[in-house]
Amino acid sequence: MFDRLKDLKDKATDLASEHGEVIGQGLEKVASVIDDKTDGKYSDKLDTGVEKAKDFLGGLDDKDEKDAKDS
Repeated sequence: MFDRLKDLKDKATDLASEHGEVIGQGLEKVASVIDDKTDGKYSDKLDTGVEKAKDFLGGLDDKDEKDAKDS
């Protein structure tokens, strides 16, 4: 069971690192819609959350490059 979960995690990580730019764009669009709906009340929190998520996605790319070098 744990092997299946690890495989699923690895697949999700691979997909996220391959499509990180598109995911980041989607996060920005969602944050913009929420910001409009809340009249800017949570702009700073949305910006922080989007930046942290994008940083995480960027970290996945760095991890993939490191793993490729180690192989």
